[in-house]
Amino acid sequence: MRVTIGWLYGRKMNIYGDRGNVQTVAQRARWRGIDADVREIGIGDPLPDEIDVFFFGGGQDQSQVAVARDLQGEKGERLKAAVADGAALLAICGGYQLLGHEYRPHDAEPLPGIGLFDLVTEAGPERFIGNVLIGSRWGELVGFENHSGLTHLGPGVEPMGKVLVGRGNNGQDGTEGAIAGTAVGCYMHGALLPKNPTLADWLLETGLRRRDPSFTLSPLDDTFETAAHATARERARTTR
Repeated sequence: MRVTIGWLYGRKMNIYGDRGNVQTVAQRARWRGIDADVREIGIGDPLPDEIDVFFFGGGQDQSQVAVARDLQGEKGERLKAAVADGAALLAICGGYQLLGHEYRPHDAEPLPGIGLFDLVTEAGPERFIGNVLIGSRWGELVGFENHSGLTHLGPGVEPMGKVLVGRGNNGQDGTEGAIAGTAVGCYMHGALLPKNPTLADWLLETGLRRRDPSFTLSPLDDTFETAAHATARERARTTR
């Protein structure tokens, strides 16, 4: 068995340790005897049909302008179609913003998104920095936020979770991230998946179920991963 991971704009949207998310999905597949093929999809590159799991990280404002332009049209539509067909997706920070309807920066034209998530983001006056802990369908998830974007979800959108520590989407409504079918977006850097193996396995299993709806991951000995998660969770509670 093989899993194909599509790393969207890995050279332009890759800050705050997000490379670790791609590495985690690939390694947890390999530990189970599943071949992992990581494909970087850059500006101007076509979107392959065979991607099982997509990752879309954060980037600087200049990079977001070029990426937003590249996602318009066929490429963005193909990405939405892949998710609608069952491909898993994790988007962090800038990637999360560009998969909404639009991002409105300070003193610049709005950047159009592709509307995969029903949300809008605007640049805010305050930067949210620090550890984040949320309650979610995957249990308590821990990460690190560093953003000034204020993201507001549309009516009926399921957030990724409820903020227990940190500021989340906008620092006001207690939500963090968004879920749209098999796609998840949020502001949790860190990298997120090494600290939260349950979410990593959900993405991997979800992506592989696109090919085989009955597929189930075999268990791993996560003694060290569980201990690391517990330590990060406790640190989030006590250091912010």
